[in-house]
Amino acid sequence: MVLHLDIDIIIKLLISAILGSIIGLERELKRKPIGLKTCLVISIVSCLLTIVSIKSAYLFHSSEFLNITMDPLRLAAQIVSGIGFLGAGVILRRENDTIVGLTTAAMIWGASGIGIAVGAGFYVEALVGVTLLIISVELIPILINILGPKRLKERELILKITVKGIENIKSVIDQITSQDITVKNIKIKDLQDNEHYIQVKISVFNKRRTTEIYYDIQQIDNIKGIEIESI
Repeated sequence: MVLHLDIDIIIKLLISAILGSIIGLERELKRKPIGLKTCLVISIVSCLLTIVSIKSAYLFHSSEFLNITMDPLRLAAQIVSGIGFLGAGVILRRENDTIVGLTTAAMIWGASGIGIAVGAGFYVEALVGVTLLIISVELIPILINILGPKRLKERELILKITVKGIENIKSVIDQITSQDITVKNIKIKDLQDNEHYIQVKISVFNKRRTTEIYYDIQQIDNIKGIEIESI
């Protein structure tokens, strides 16, 4: 049997691999769990399954003896559903009730969509899609930090401190807020020897370094221990 080499299919798979690698590199550079290899696999296989779905619809079309009808993008629809399980696997909930991994989950869903678009023959649309994806996750946040409103220029931190004496809790919180730090919510837990554990979610300007915040809060009286965690 002689195998027929379809150059168009090879080109589609190569384009899908290139565009998928762009998305993967962006995640890889940010040390995310879903990186280059994962996005390549998602994009290439999504493209391949889309090609198979389209080709099958016309290969097994209605004939004199058979009446077979297929949706050309039936497999592509299942890809979109199935990729959701992979995306859900990278969404985590930390101990401080912070949800992380949503952007990565969206990006692998995007890699799948790029593969489907290339497999269906929409090369220009796929290229524009990748370009807009990279702009959305890389350039727009920078513009927001420069031109956006004050609230969008802030980042959130989790501050964990140990305070000596219940009577000093209010004073400590007041001194924290006086340092251009916004306190959003407070969690207080009693410890031994009249000490109290306080967990505070705070927001500060993006340009303010975590080490600077740590040093400023450490100077406050009656604080016995301090820990700062980025969200």
